[in-house]
Amino acid sequence: MNRNRVYGKLSVLTADSGYSQRSFLFDASKHKNLVVIARVRSNRIFYSTPPIQQEEKKRGCPKKFGERFDLALEETWRPPDETTLFKSTTKKGREFTVTLNAWQHMLMRGTQEEQMYKCPFTLVRVNVTDDTGCNVWKPMWLIVLGEQRTRISLTEVYSCYRQRFDIEHMFRFKKQRLLMTSFQTSEVEREENWVRLVMLAYVELWAAKDLSNHLPRPWERPHEQNNAKIVSPSTVQRDFQRIISEIGKPGNSPKPRGNATGRVRGQTQTKRVKHPVIKKSQKLNISQPLSA
Repeated sequence: MNRNRVYGKLSVLTADSGYSQRSFLFDASKHKNLVVIARVRSNRIFYSTPPIQQEEKKRGCPKKFGERFDLALEETWRPPDETTLFKSTTKKGREFTVTLNAWQHMLMRGTQEEQMYKCPFTLVRVNVTDDTGCNVWKPMWLIVLGEQRTRISLTEVYSCYRQRFDIEHMFRFKKQRLLMTSFQTSEVEREENWVRLVMLAYVELWAAKDLSNHLPRPWERPHEQNNAKIVSPSTVQRDFQRIISEIGKPGNSPKPRGNATGRVRGQTQTKRVKHPVIKKSQKLNISQPLSA
């Protein structure tokens, strides 16, 4: 892919709560055309931007954070700056009401190196209710960070993050059925090549979905062939051997070769560089002895 075609265009990155920390967001904010949509835990604490002071300047550093915004305490929330409400229907025909509340120009605490008060973001609360008004799931909190975040509406923010759940299924299939994490090597370049090879294999399964036949297991419920149900990658993989044999391959068949000569006498191999083992220690709750 030519990078010049996508360079300078708006890009959206969705991530789970593990990437909502300042160590990741501060570096991501340096890219002007990147918008990060990350989920945050419901016990995080944020701050609003401080009001602009019209008074005379005083000594000391100006105020960087405004009022406290605790996600766990609703009494600390100020009225949302924007609210969007729309209907959503699942594939099974169940209808939900999605309410999106947004607070603009929010801040999080940082460090001396990672000055997060220079990286404002939009805080979005997602609440899904049924026809009776009861919550279907626990409300979800999202942060939208980036200079171009105003170009994305709240509905698009919700839609972009919902697509992340489809990616999780893809990673699970690649790890379990395509052995993406089974190849162990000390060379980063070889590992990257292996990941690219797994991606190409997944694309081949997607391209062959219309040519595959349904081959149920003995314990599975049989379905009609070429039914309207969405074909999964695992069902295509079962019939992929037949598809390859019918299509053929452009390469030549392998030929046997003689025995290799092996290493030359006196040849030495460079030893692999040994790196220190990283051990993550666990905190043990040692009970303190009671005083007499």
